Order: sequence, then structure tokens, then C-alpha cells
Amino acid sequence: MMDVEMDKVVSLCKRRGFIFPSSEIYGGINGFWDYGPLGVELKRNIKEAWWRDNVQMRDDMVGLDCSIIMNPRVWEASGHVGGFSDPMVDCKDTKERYRADQLYVFAYVFPAVNHKGEPAEAWLAGLGSSPGEAAELAEKKAAKLAKKLGQPTAPATIIPYMQLDLADRDKVIGPSTDQRGTLTEPRSFNLMFKTFVGALENESNIAYLRPETAQGIFANFKNVVDTGRVKLPFGIAQIGKSFRNEINPRNFTFRSREFEQMEIEYFCRPEEAKEWYAYWRKTRFQWYVDLGLRSDRLRLRDHDAEELAFYSTATADIEFAFPFGISELEGIAHRGDYDLTQHTKHSGKDLSYFDEERKERFMPHVVEPSAGADRATLAFLCEAYTEDQVGGETRTMLKFHPRIAPIKAAIFPLVKRDGMPEKAEAIHRELRRHFNVFYDEKGAIGRRYRRQDEAGTPFCITVDSQTLTEDTVTVRDRDSCRQWRVPSAGIAQSLRDLLDGQSIPASS
Repeated sequence: MMDVEMDKVVSLCKRRGFIFPSSEIYGGINGFWDYGPLGVELKRNIKEAWWRDNVQMRDDMVGLDCSIIMNPRVWEASGHVGGFSDPMVDCKDTKERYRADQLYVFAYVFPAVNHKGEPAEAWLAGLGSSPGEAAELAEKKAAKLAKKLGQPTAPATIIPYMQLDLADRDKVIGPSTDQRGTLTEPRSFNLMFKTFVGALENESNIAYLRPETAQGIFANFKNVVDTGRVKLPFGIAQIGKSFRNEINPRNFTFRSREFEQMEIEYFCRPEEAKEWYAYWRKTRFQWYVDLGLRSDRLRLRDHDAEELAFYSTATADIEFAFPFGISELEGIAHRGDYDLTQHTKHSGKDLSYFDEERKERFMPHVVEPSAGADRATLAFLCEAYTEDQVGGETRTMLKFHPRIAPIKAAIFPLVKRDGMPEKAEAIHRELRRHFNVFYDEKGAIGRRYRRQDEAGTPFCITVDSQTLTEDTVTVRDRDSCRQWRVPSAGIAQSLRDLLDGQSIPASS
């Protein structure tokens, strides 16, 4: 992946119909996004690839589709009602709001005093999911300050904002201000969206939009065991919307208030959990690589002891080098038996598992690979964005893996005469029975190629005068711009072979 600027990705997404701000004609709403004609196909292909690889191709996995609103006691049992909150701080200068646990303070020291004769030390707060992500913002502010003072800088320390003494917090310059001491004291902020079920809006009718899909799986564990003919080890998978009232949505679709998850709860015997955790940790990393994310831009980061949830014995994040910094794509967590034990306790229903072969009953342990469909979509967009030179001009394209490309092929008549449009339309009708394809007869052929390059279409098929005499068509490869001819008869199988990764011949 080239060192792409996030602004270019966002601009392309809007221009080509991948992603739009939600309710944009009314000024939008922060933290919510709409997927356009190309975006919905891309995201759908990613979800279908995930479902195919993790559910349909396995003998030890079944699926669920649980409701977004559940009995509020579910969230009491899971701990979300009492503990699903983040520390929040406000900036008194800009009125912006931040998660205090995602603020990192970078103390920059200048080699000379500033223009007021004071020690030239700046405590700059960067915002990010990790110190690395936060550092980029702090470094930009430090460079700006260094230019103003005419002095170089050197970072001295990195401190999480929550670990600062109260007196030291007054020295911090917030992410969006140049003034010191504008950040308020942290206070608790519950992330769940609250609603009401029924005609009356009172305490007895409170419900919540689910903040995660996992709890629906745990609540249905007994139903699946009783009806699904499953035996340990086995997994339950689900793709669905979740909602979190994020304090500070940012980085395009990466951190949103409405998002889609792709989650697995894999149930196993306690003594086998460590082995399955290692398996899913490796398997899920490789899935992204196989679909086109470069392994050198991915990393597996194991959580430190202080990061782990109290019930987890191990957690690893699959992280990707986005243009805005290295951030989490997916988490793989060894959750122990915490969730089933909690729901047994709060519901009064026995959620233990009886092993028919060993004649013993026990509470299964769980390994949870939890991925974000929106974050995966954004990662594939960032990875695919490419600029190169073709014919002396800069070409922008999205080099999607064919499996997730929104459009698999575009069909063109070279010109709008001599029966070429009719032949191209017939090929289009044949191909769309098998693939999502696009027909285009407007503009010069080079311009049509460029439009499909920007859409990420792997192959273009052109009907020309030779088609009418030899019944062959020209196929063009997006990445190499190579062209070759194939018979128009059997074009569906030819395209299928190309999409499956068979070699592309040299240009004729």
C-alpha cells in the first residue's frame, strides 16, 4: 500500500458512491454513515466472505441472527448496565468531548527558553486508541510550536492522561486548542443507547440498543445446544448491527456510533481453550492476508496484563496500519466461562453442557474472535487505494482482491454502432446471471477504463469490430492494464477462472 492520505480515501468514497455522511442534506449526524451503491456491495462481499469461510465451510460452526433489542436483564447480567461506561473529559475552550482513556500526554522540551523567558516545555495531549495513533496529532502540534519558537523539539515522556496528577492536568494543552488547562476532570459516561418498549416512557419500560452482538449468542446457547445437534467444540457466529454512544467518533467510519460486527463465540472444554485461542488467533490473522491486506501492515498485539478484562486470561488484537495510525481491526479473547456463568446466575437457567460420551456436566469456556465489518471495509479501502502512471497520466485505482470487489467486470461496446452495443448488452445479460457486472457505453474507452479502475473492478470486457467477425472479446486487467482476447462463447467461465486467481496471459 502506498502512503495514502486519509483525505484522498474519504474523497474517493464520496465521489464514487462508496460511503456518504448520514442524512447529509440536513447537515449530517456525527458518528453515522451510509453506504452507497459501491460501498454496500464491498461491505456485503466482505461479510459474505467471512460467513462463507467461518460458517459454511466448517463442520463445527452454526449461525444466529439475534434481535437488536433484548430483555434489559441481559445487559445487567453482562455488566453493561452497571459498568459499560468510559471516562469523559470536555475542553472548556473548544467545547469538544474526549475519552480520557484515549488521551496521551507528550511532553516536548525545547533546548532554549521561549519568547517570554519561560522554560519551553509543552505538554501536548494526543487522542488515539493507542500511544502511536495519539502521537501523530501531538507531533503535528509540536512541529507547529517549534516553528513558532524557532527551536527544534525532542519528546521527553509519554503519559496516559488518566495517570497524571490533578495538578499536572492543568498544564496539558488539549488536542484542539492552544490553551493550557482547558480539560475538565474525567467523569463517567454510559455508552448504551437507551430507548423504551411499549406505550409508556417510564423506568419499567427501559430497553437498550445492543452495544455488541455477543450477548445474544450467549443467551441462545441452550437453544442452539438443544436444537442444533452440536457437540463441543463448536462455535456460534453472528453478523449484525451494534450501537455505542461514542464520546468522540472519529477517523471516518473507524469509530462510529452505529456499526456492524462479525462475531464468533467458540465453545470448548476448559482444558482445550488455550489451544483453540492459539488456533483462532492465527486463523483470523491469515484471513485478512488472504483477502489482500499486506502482512507487513498487520500485526498481532497481545494485551498487557493491565489491559485484560478481569475475566479474560488472554486477548490479542489484530491491528492494521491505517493512514491515521495503527488501530484495531479485530480482537480475539479467551473469555473463560464468565458469560455463561453470569447468564446462568441472572436467568436461573442452567447453561452448562453435558458431555454424553464422558457423562459429565461442566461450563464450557469461550474463545471470541470479534471483528468489525465497517473497520474491515475501511482497511480494505485504504489498502486498495493506489496511484500510478499510465500513458503519462496519474491513474487512481482500488486494487481490491477479486473476491471482495464490488463489481466483478464491466462490459463495453467500443463504439455505439455496427451492432456492438447489442452484442455487449447480450454479454452483460449473460454475465449478470452469475456476477455483479456493469454495462457502460458512455465516453471514450480510456475514460471508461479509468472509471472502473476507481471503482476497483478487476476486469473490463470490450466488444469491438473483431468481435463481430471472430466472436472474440478483449479482456483488460485492472492492475497491469494487460489486454488479451478470449472467445465470447463461454465468457462466464473465462471470467470465473480469472476471479478465482488463474494466471493472466501476457498482452497480445
